[in-house]
Amino acid sequence: MNTQTVNSLMAAISDVGRDQTRGGYSRPVYSGAETTLREWFSAEATARGLDVSTDANGIIWAWWDLPGATDTALSRRGALVTGSHLDSVPGGGAFDGPLGVASALAAHDVLAAREASGALLRNRAMAISVFPEEEGSRFGVACLGSRLLTGAINPVRALNLRDANGNTFADVAAANGMDPAGFGRDEAALTLIGDFIELHVEQGKGLNSEAHTDHAGRGPALAIGDTILGHGRWKLSFTGQGNHAGTTLMADRADPMLAAAQMIVAVRATASAQDNARATVGRLEPVPGGTNVIASRVDLWLDVRHPEDAVTAMLVQKIHGQAQRIAAMEGCAVFLTEESLSGTVHFDPVLANALAASVRRTVPGAPLLPTGAGHDAGVLAAEVPTGMLYVRNPSGISHSPEEHVENDDAHAGVQALADVLEDLL
Repeated sequence: MNTQTVNSLMAAISDVGRDQTRGGYSRPVYSGAETTLREWFSAEATARGLDVSTDANGIIWAWWDLPGATDTALSRRGALVTGSHLDSVPGGGAFDGPLGVASALAAHDVLAAREASGALLRNRAMAISVFPEEEGSRFGVACLGSRLLTGAINPVRALNLRDANGNTFADVAAANGMDPAGFGRDEAALTLIGDFIELHVEQGKGLNSEAHTDHAGRGPALAIGDTILGHGRWKLSFTGQGNHAGTTLMADRADPMLAAAQMIVAVRATASAQDNARATVGRLEPVPGGTNVIASRVDLWLDVRHPEDAVTAMLVQKIHGQAQRIAAMEGCAVFLTEESLSGTVHFDPVLANALAASVRRTVPGAPLLPTGAGHDAGVLAAEVPTGMLYVRNPSGISHSPEEHVENDDAHAGVQALADVLEDLL
């Protein structure tokens, strides 16, 4: 039996995709680093005797079939699925995504040992899944694989998405051995998923908050997912007059960079004035981008999140109105484009209670926890019962090299995931 700890699995991929410029890891979908990780997962799953395949949307499936099943296609219907993603944001942490995949492999090892000893009797097949482009760092739409699977994004739109180098998703997918014509909602695959459980590093300070820490200031190792804040991404494009930086008088300029700069400050002020709102400009691109050139256009990308979808929409509308006023003051124009939008997700309460009962046998203080971070489990929640487990992040920092998980907490996560899966199997 192939058995490894989650920590040894994580150590095996610790050099893949290191970013020498930003620090941390840069593993955009279908890059050399992310492809290496996909190959690593497939090899690890195959070594465990799992049946590995990649579907038409680029999702990897590693199947642990029922012993003695004669019709695997039939026996896989309503299976229990766990997994996460392997891609990262630019300069991201080591745990966001890969921890869930490595933990799923390690939890399989625990369950396989229990089955071999006669302690586990399964009546459901199980699969580990790996979803592509969860972060949206290459093509701009988060959870692209799960959105395609569920039909939450039109495949024509998805195929025409472009990365920073102008490559379309269709061309990149084809170069990686997939048929662009096959992308889209997959009813057959959806019927195979009875429940989906995703383990993930916590991407905030919830487990280390005052409400959950002990007298030593340490929170529990695990939490159970409750809700995901509604969130979306929009692009604001400010257009002005490109010109020479040395010959154009200050009074004669229509500089979209000035409008963009004021907009970034306005976004912070707007979000700060609304309880529980988060709004961020994390990316800005001037065109043409020369040091001695007044830009003709500046694109900036806006991320807005709030527990109430109506408030999210109101915030975006307010920000758009501010952008129009600022653009007009600078002699510019502005255009708003929605790139993705997901409503607030409430995880299946029956499944959440089942997860809590399993986890609290070994982690008594494990709380139900909301999150502002999006996940594939949130997209799948519209189609199948889904749940999430979060592993404590003592730094409280994510999407950054400072993201961290202690070895003991990672091990506790695997044990809890194995217990959850056993109860559901």
